[in-house]
Amino acid sequence: MIYYEHPLNERIRTMLRLEDLFEKVSFFAAGEEAFKHHTALTTLFEILDVTSRADMKSDLLQELERQKHALETMRRSPDISEGTLNQVLSNIQTASLNMLNMAGKIGEHMRENEWLMSIRQRAGIPGGVCEFDLPSYHYWLHADPALRRDDLEEWFAPFLPLQETFAIVLDLLRKSGKPRRYKAAGGMFQKMGPGRAAHMLRLKLDEGLPCVPEISANKYALNIRFVISGFRQKTRIYEDDVDFELAFCNL
Repeated sequence: MIYYEHPLNERIRTMLRLEDLFEKVSFFAAGEEAFKHHTALTTLFEILDVTSRADMKSDLLQELERQKHALETMRRSPDISEGTLNQVLSNIQTASLNMLNMAGKIGEHMRENEWLMSIRQRAGIPGGVCEFDLPSYHYWLHADPALRRDDLEEWFAPFLPLQETFAIVLDLLRKSGKPRRYKAAGGMFQKMGPGRAAHMLRLKLDEGLPCVPEISANKYALNIRFVISGFRQKTRIYEDDVDFELAFCNL
């Protein structure tokens, strides 16, 4: 089965993008090859771009506080495990403290590094980080892999409280959705008023089906069309019926 997640507001869209970027940095930084470490660094630059909004830190802290209060009200529910609830609240408290202890703006440690910023500037140009453009970067890419990993970990570490925070929020969001089975007749599905309180849609599809969902949603209507997942042909509707699961996730 394959999950397709569709955010319904900019805040969740940003968190999903960051989740993807953090996973890529962790994967490529753990490698040995210079090309993998180059990809890890350029992905760090992408994280820097995504987190450049001045209010991101305060937004995430407010979201953690909101989730803390929402979970506290669930203590009286007989369906809630006290131990699990306490663990989640402890994780939220730890994440909040780590976010509060972040010095300065997010990514400021990278912006103050002239060498990194020179690479970032050239990385935006196709082929701009060749050895004749950045000889010092070429030298770094030929250094011992362990030394490069140490540098990458040093540059990545200040972002980790951010990762810890959005991981908690996305986990709570995903667990909030109650999946239901639906059928798209002739590859088309429409539902009125699905996203009134939802922050994200989570669609599960059999990976054996040769189609992918294209989702268009707002608080008034949800439209999904399943298109054939061909890479060498024009987009066209998958005309068979499609069974799928869909969950409306809300914080």
